[in-house]
Amino acid sequence: MEPKAHSIELEKLIGLFFGHADGLGKFNQVTADSIDEPHRSLLNHDHHMTVTVEKFHSSPVDVEVLQEKRVDNLYSREICLRKQSDDQIVQYGIVQLNFNHLEELVRNEITNRNRPLGRILIDHDVLRQVKLLSLYKIAPSDYLKSRLGCDCDFVYGRTAIIFCNDEPAIELLEIVAI
Repeated sequence: MEPKAHSIELEKLIGLFFGHADGLGKFNQVTADSIDEPHRSLLNHDHHMTVTVEKFHSSPVDVEVLQEKRVDNLYSREICLRKQSDDQIVQYGIVQLNFNHLEELVRNEITNRNRPLGRILIDHDVLRQVKLLSLYKIAPSDYLKSRLGCDCDFVYGRTAIIFCNDEPAIELLEIVAI
């Protein structure tokens, strides 16, 4: 079943932790064919990024929660995913979850901050569908460069939404580090 049409306001998602998108960098929406490999394969799909980066880097990942906030049933956090093999950062992200669409056991494990979101949803067999929305080429701010551990001129990222039980439950901004 194709999920309902949905979009993410990038400024609003980034604004959960930054006054403006420039706090992370300059975002330019791009097409998949304008992205080089391996960035294209890492981002241009409708799968969990946790699984994708673990496979690409041949290592399970751990989550590092940098900031979090909760307003009513909306839980948001800024995160990095790190390889277990060497602690290297492989992804930066901002996520906003609508807890109305997740069971209490799943919500509790997410707020415990011990495992990546994708792994929790998979292990709890939550009925879900990941939908890629947009791809971005990003001129990273100094803050984002420090989080990704790179001194690069640009990085790539995406926005996606995860539907849980056919409801738009999770909005994501995911930026990969290679």
